[in-house]
Amino acid sequence: MQPASRTAHADPSLPARIDFVDYAKGLCIVMVVMMHTTLGLGEALGREGFMHTAVAFARPFRMPDFFLISGLFLSRAVDRPWRAYLDSKALHFAYFYALWVLIQFAFKAPAALSTGDAATLREFMLAPVEPFGTLWFIYLLPVFFVLGKALRGVHPLVVWLAAALLETAGVHTGWTVIDEFAGRWVYFVTGAAAAPAVFALARAVVAHRLVALAALAAWASLNASAVFTPAPAIGEASLAKAPGLRLALGLVGAGAVVTVSALLANSGQWRWLRTLGERSIVIYLAFFLPMAVGRAVAVRLFPEGDAGWLALGVSAFAVAAPVALDLLTRGTRFGFLFARPAWARLDREPQPRVRAQGDPTAA
Repeated sequence: MQPASRTAHADPSLPARIDFVDYAKGLCIVMVVMMHTTLGLGEALGREGFMHTAVAFARPFRMPDFFLISGLFLSRAVDRPWRAYLDSKALHFAYFYALWVLIQFAFKAPAALSTGDAATLREFMLAPVEPFGTLWFIYLLPVFFVLGKALRGVHPLVVWLAAALLETAGVHTGWTVIDEFAGRWVYFVTGAAAAPAVFALARAVVAHRLVALAALAAWASLNASAVFTPAPAIGEASLAKAPGLRLALGLVGAGAVVTVSALLANSGQWRWLRTLGERSIVIYLAFFLPMAVGRAVAVRLFPEGDAGWLALGVSAFAVAAPVALDLLTRGTRFGFLFARPAWARLDREPQPRVRAQGDPTAA
């Protein structure tokens, strides 16, 4: 059993790590890797499997929960001086973004050059304004954190209503930063404004487990119904994409992830998921390469294999490999892959290097 105090408060005295938060981040990063792996592998094999169903079910809440969790700790840092705030909430992510853009491009460039693929070079050149590859999440986080501090004098309800209108509008410009900002800002704002309620939910779940399980069953049924119900009347393949309902499913689904995470944290089960949550940014940064390798191997060795089980196996490999790489590079000259060195800080005073997974406000 985990001590209740680990999920009991939402103030600056919170411990550096909170179990249910790490469980939630672990669930989310696994779902993100599963999504990229399953869709890519399904396309390569030309067929779908049971993992496509799981990915579709998670779509309404997968990224909303990531951003909601990221916003939970805004109040802990928002009153810091701008220099210190920008160092931890902007430069921290900018360093890893720039580094891993270079790494991703280095792996993609040879194939692009050999096939004459100009799109990859164009994507690389646009990386400062258009997130490269799978890295849009850590590109957007500094934007949210900086805006969160800039708007701290505005009433939270006003900010939330504006963010909700942006999400409901369904902005589609073709530019990732604009479109994802419009669609995700409301969840970050919700995490920041409703942090006490989220922590209270985690406590209530532990105190009323049977009620929580019943609520989860009801939510799963409603979420599945919305996801797998076509909506031709609004021009969508799924009712879950309907404006208004999409936002509701994102918020309620994020609450469901918090509920599951609080139950797991209290039981002490599946601690490996908490470990993944502690290293969620590490996994997010590096999963693209083992995913690509695993997908290529799966297609070559098992071209007629079950698409679902192959996707599950490749997903597990893509999650585990970055964790192993992080452990192998700690304390070596390659430690800069997941640990921000002193020269990449605004404050040049000698300090312990900040690891990618060391910030509890990051997903």
